[in-house]
Amino acid sequence: MKQLLPLLLLVTFSSQAQNLLHCGADEIRIQTLQANPKIAQAVVERDAELDAFTIEYALRQAQGSPRGGQLYTIPVVFHVIHKFGNENISREQILDGLRILNETFRKTREDTADIHPDFKPIHADTEIEFALATKDPEGNCHSGINRIASDLTNSGDHRVKDLVHWNPSMYLNVYVVSNAAGLAGHCVWPADADTIPAWDGIVIAHSYVGTIGTSDLTRSVAFAHECGHYLNLHHIWGGNNVPNFYYLPVGQASNCGEDDLVDDTPNTIGWSTCNLNAASCGNARDNVQNAMDYSYCNIMFTEGQKTRMRAALNSPIANRHNLWTPANLIATGVTPQAGLCAADFEADQTFFCGPNGGAVTFTNTSYHGETDSVYWEFPGGDSPFSLMEEPIVVYYQPGSFDVSLTVYSNGNSATVTKENYITLLSDSSWSYPFSDSFENNPLSINNKWHANAASEDSFWAENQLAASSGTQSLLVNNWLVNRLTINELYGPPIDLSGATQMKLAFKYAYAASELAATGSKLLVQVSRNCETNWSTRLSLTGAGLETADPQTAPFVPTELQWNQEVVNIPSTYLEDGFRFRFSFTSNGNNRLFLDDINIDLTAGIEDSWLTASHISIYPNPTSELLNVNFTLPKAADVAFSIVDVLGKTLISTPEKDFTLGTNTVQLDVNELASGVYFLRLESGNNQSTKRFIIF
Repeated sequence: MKQLLPLLLLVTFSSQAQNLLHCGADEIRIQTLQANPKIAQAVVERDAELDAFTIEYALRQAQGSPRGGQLYTIPVVFHVIHKFGNENISREQILDGLRILNETFRKTREDTADIHPDFKPIHADTEIEFALATKDPEGNCHSGINRIASDLTNSGDHRVKDLVHWNPSMYLNVYVVSNAAGLAGHCVWPADADTIPAWDGIVIAHSYVGTIGTSDLTRSVAFAHECGHYLNLHHIWGGNNVPNFYYLPVGQASNCGEDDLVDDTPNTIGWSTCNLNAASCGNARDNVQNAMDYSYCNIMFTEGQKTRMRAALNSPIANRHNLWTPANLIATGVTPQAGLCAADFEADQTFFCGPNGGAVTFTNTSYHGETDSVYWEFPGGDSPFSLMEEPIVVYYQPGSFDVSLTVYSNGNSATVTKENYITLLSDSSWSYPFSDSFENNPLSINNKWHANAASEDSFWAENQLAASSGTQSLLVNNWLVNRLTINELYGPPIDLSGATQMKLAFKYAYAASELAATGSKLLVQVSRNCETNWSTRLSLTGAGLETADPQTAPFVPTELQWNQEVVNIPSTYLEDGFRFRFSFTSNGNNRLFLDDINIDLTAGIEDSWLTASHISIYPNPTSELLNVNFTLPKAADVAFSIVDVLGKTLISTPEKDFTLGTNTVQLDVNELASGVYFLRLESGNNQSTKRFIIF
């Protein structure tokens, strides 16, 4: 057999096998190895050690007892990296993924009978199983599933492992993501993981886990494929089994000269279709159904692959030999069988914005013992209690309601109460004009506002740190929260049925953090009676959201660091039950302040006079001249001034008469030092401010 050594290439499995996608992380990793020859050399050395061990292990098996005989169990922890979308798959789908994975490894799949007769004699029960961990690395009771909100679910490369990574000598870390680097999944081999332990584990797209939910039976084969790589198997055509950093695509004739280092798998070009009569490389028939092919009917391992994987589990390379030891199975909670550990539950929805309430299906997700009986309490629901495993409860009355569950198992019990778990917003409409400056605890009275956070790390709250008017505003204190957060603020329903046109105005202040690399986004959205689809009327992102320079500390705005925005409300939304909301998305950044909400025909005109969209300045940054374009709602006398960040006026002009519509002036800023300044436009009691930079 040709001894070709793998280097740190992404092991990939594409849903478009006839047009394999090549991940950019592959090139990044290759560049890293080329720039770090010591790492590359270490990988080669580890792989040589493991290959030598595998050959010796296979000889011992051939000369001694029959292959196998001992069951190896591998503890698994799932890290679901999500952005509050369908990639946040259910516990049920995860367990189904484990089920089909184990059936593939143990030769018990229902479709095992479909294996071609030519390969049934070597179709192996690998005697390897995967079990959900029930303890975390500190020995605490755990569900075996972590859920972490992060934008990294969209990239799905090795960076997801920086979010959470349990000790790889104790657990197989599986990361469920939205997009696995553009592929179905990827993994590194034991030699690679031994060199860079922080990369050890499997990343897999949510739609390739199990046979239910977002996945299906066909795509479920990807999980076993990646676990084969985790246990030192190569693609059946030898793909990625290369010493010089090159990639072997499936289906090319030159693959006949390559090998997967397993004796009983025929050399093949590799297949991306399920043709059981496919033949290549001089074979009468290729093993198209092998788990390490790309055929999507790849449901079997051979006896030779079994030996190679079990050798990896007996080798100290990447500490695979510790995973299945009795001590580790106890430490990870796999054995002995854990009893009732904690009560827990999920609901298919927890928030109702519309006026008619709705039905909620609750699911008991307590772990880990068998449940004998349950007792639910639903204050505010149509049923105050239930003894059903999955009760359906209808909520009609506005408010926020607790839900409690007590679980009984083998003489033990556990209780969990989730406070304010179900929320139904009030449907009592306010009249217009509507305004609020967030004085007098607006989030706790009159059901006027409702804050809804998708995470527990940050939320809307009243504060007296800063205000555009009065003494209070609202803020999301998202200073360096180390995860993705989505914070929604719902306004009350408003009766706009008598209006022919309407505007929504608000003031905000925001600065990014110099310590955070990610941007933030603020959306203003409207709906009719809280319908499912909200219409986005304004989106402020990145630098367009910032009203001040990035900060090195939690942001507190000055008087000049507040902006106002005015949004036109479409005529189709001018009806009773009109709703609006603010949605702030961030990932470890800084504070957002919100103040002075107004809904009226003239909202924002008298107070702010001109919105940011009515003023443009250029060039920005500048060094000599500043051109100012501004659009007036009516003819007016306007004066201009330039103010520094301390509020000191440096340049000012007398009032001058300007006409209705667009006007232009030019200001000489040649004498100003480099830095940040504010241009102020004033007319009587009206003023507007725009930020610019001198370089």
